[in-house]
Amino acid sequence: MALHVPPAPAPALRSVLTALGSPTAIHEAHTPALKSAQGPLAPELPLPLHVLDRVAQGEELPSRLAGWRFLIRSGERMVAAADTRLTPDGWAFSHFFEGPYVTSTEQALRQADAQAAPHQVRLLSVPELYMLTLWLHGDCAADPAEGTPAPSDLLIPLAPAPPGIAAGRPYQVADLLPVLTLRLGHAPLLRTTA
Repeated sequence: MALHVPPAPAPALRSVLTALGSPTAIHEAHTPALKSAQGPLAPELPLPLHVLDRVAQGEELPSRLAGWRFLIRSGERMVAAADTRLTPDGWAFSHFFEGPYVTSTEQALRQADAQAAPHQVRLLSVPELYMLTLWLHGDCAADPAEGTPAPSDLLIPLAPAPPGIAAGRPYQVADLLPVLTLRLGHAPLLRTTA
C-alpha cells in the first residue's frame, strides 16, 4: 500500500465509537444509510481534515486542521462518514453524513493507493469553492495535524467538483493552484515587472 493513513487521536475515535453506539445519535442523524444498516458499523480510515483559508498564487497555502473524518463501514461498503472537531474539552463527535463525498472519497483512496510513491493521506477543504480534495502529502512521517500543501503534493478533487476542475483527476498542487486562483477571480497569476 502506497498510502499512509495516520492514526487519529484516541479521543476522536472514542467519540465516534460512542456516537455509533448511541441509538439517539443514529436516529437523529440525517443518514438513512446508517439507520437502515444491517450488522455492525465500524469507523475506518481516519483522515485529518484541513481547511484552506486563502488561495493566492505565489504564496504558501495556509491550511489548518479542522477535524478528523472517519468513513463508516457496514459490511462490504462505506455507507457514511463521521466528523469530529476539537473543542476546549478535547476531541468531540460533530456529526454523521452521507452522500457523494463518501463515495468519491472511497474511490479517490483506491485510485491513490495505486500511486507508486508513498503518501500520507489527508483531506483538504477549499470553502471558497465548496471543494473537497484528497490530499496526498509527500512526507509520510509528518505530523498529520500540521503542515501546508507542498507544490509537489497531489490533490484529487472529490465529486462534485467545481466547474472547470475534473473530479477524480490527480493534480500537483503547483498545477492546481493557478486554476483555483483563476476560479476565485483573484489577482493576475503572472506578475509583471516595471
